[in-house]
Amino acid sequence: MFRRIKEDIEVVFEQDPAARSYLEVILTYSGLHAIWAHRIAHSFYKRKLFFIARVISQVSRFFTGIEIHPGAKIGRRFFIDHGMGVVIGETCEIGNNVTVYQGVTLGGTGKEKGKRHPTIEDNALIATGAKVLGSITVGENAKIGAGSVVLKNVPPNSTVVGIPGRVVIRDGVKVKKDLNHSDLPDPVADRCWAIEEKMRQLQVEFEELKRKGVQKEHADSNL
Repeated sequence: MFRRIKEDIEVVFEQDPAARSYLEVILTYSGLHAIWAHRIAHSFYKRKLFFIARVISQVSRFFTGIEIHPGAKIGRRFFIDHGMGVVIGETCEIGNNVTVYQGVTLGGTGKEKGKRHPTIEDNALIATGAKVLGSITVGENAKIGAGSVVLKNVPPNSTVVGIPGRVVIRDGVKVKKDLNHSDLPDPVADRCWAIEEKMRQLQVEFEELKRKGVQKEHADSNL
């Protein structure tokens, strides 16, 4: 148990340059508190003591602003940065070395039974405000860009941005956990730019045809 606690604290120092001391991390990091509370709640949930598990979960939510259902399965070295507004559903499964930022929702899409929340595989990163919804899988080393809404499976080693989420990088070099939230590809803007460029080309062709038509009319009038 103490080894896991130490590991959780070390992850904070690795991921957050603002962390300065063990005492500061232990006393002030709400993401860390939420993870520790979830482990306690999850242990009661596995013993089918659902009411106690939910009480612990709700108390943790009140103090941290992070809602993790006690049924969620979370791996090792899970890091929640800031954390306010994070929601993790009951059947969500999170692997090892996963990082999420504030405002992230790992939720369902309706009232379906069974597995209805996402599976997040190892080394994934989910940026600020992203929504990953439904029984889908986010592959290893994947990145979800800030504000994205993901409704389909994300392949490993991919970067997804947009609403709905679109894969913009896939099967490249191993994705690092240094996502620059202000420097993401924008497939919607790229498509708009392509349409504008096509319209400019059509305008040039139209003007050329119009010019030739005027010249032909002028030539016919001189006959």
